[in-house]
Amino acid sequence: MSAVTDPVTPKAGTRARPRRRRLPIVVCLCGAWLFLVLVLSLGADLFAPYGYAEQSLLNRLKPPAFLGGDPAYLLGTDGLGRDVFSRLLYAMRTSVLIAFCGTLIGSVVGTILGFLAAHFRGWFEELVMLLVDFQASMPFLIIALAILAFFGNSFELFLLVVGLYGWEVYARLTRGLVLQANAQGYAFAIRTLGVHPFRIYVRHVLPNILSVLVVQVTLNFPEIILLETSLSFLGLGVQPPQTSLGLMLGEGRNYIATAWWMAIPAGVVIFLTTLSVSLLGDWLRDRLDPTLRIADA
Repeated sequence: MSAVTDPVTPKAGTRARPRRRRLPIVVCLCGAWLFLVLVLSLGADLFAPYGYAEQSLLNRLKPPAFLGGDPAYLLGTDGLGRDVFSRLLYAMRTSVLIAFCGTLIGSVVGTILGFLAAHFRGWFEELVMLLVDFQASMPFLIIALAILAFFGNSFELFLLVVGLYGWEVYARLTRGLVLQANAQGYAFAIRTLGVHPFRIYVRHVLPNILSVLVVQVTLNFPEIILLETSLSFLGLGVQPPQTSLGLMLGEGRNYIATAWWMAIPAGVVIFLTTLSVSLLGDWLRDRLDPTLRIADA
């Protein structure tokens, strides 16, 4: 007869260690790419061999070094003899800065309006939701084009316009989450103790809805990068001699058949960056959503 072995049971007084989950390889690759973009953007002054506006007409339209071009120009040169690799690093820094500031402005403004609408209710809530519905019904690209064309284009105004993108999503989301939190027991119990509403929202409600807002930030960040790319491509975004990823695409569209290296590197960076942030946002949503965690348990 074969011996029957009993399953190994943990000893008394010991706890079973939770099984550690490894990060998916896709998440690791996305994180590595975003880390590389951040390092190259912040260190553009160190890694760029030339200035982003440094011209050399004698070396215009040189192919990349891996296609037999001058080794001094890793990704070739553009129509004015400027080093594409150097301009790409500075363009990454400009686009990341715009996307970060724009996301920060939109999330802060939308979250504050959502909290105020859920607290005051009445006419103020109706006014906020009316503005939300108005912006949601209008293509934001048309609004941005109208503002920039009417008031002129400056970097500060452009940053403000980009920052207004997506605030209505945060406002609608925050309002619904705050109303749901106010109806739950913990918020009502704290309110009966006479705690100031501002303290309730900041110390108790905001931490409970922060995970949802963080996921929304990861979804809004790539959209702002694409918005900056579209406006700069149309000539209403970042203006020369400054550079951005969208501006590099706009400048290289006329040379796409003869000097594709002027536009393709910027397009690849935009594609990989937006894809990485989107995939990380989906992963964060799966990790932070309690209903999905219960389903996986």
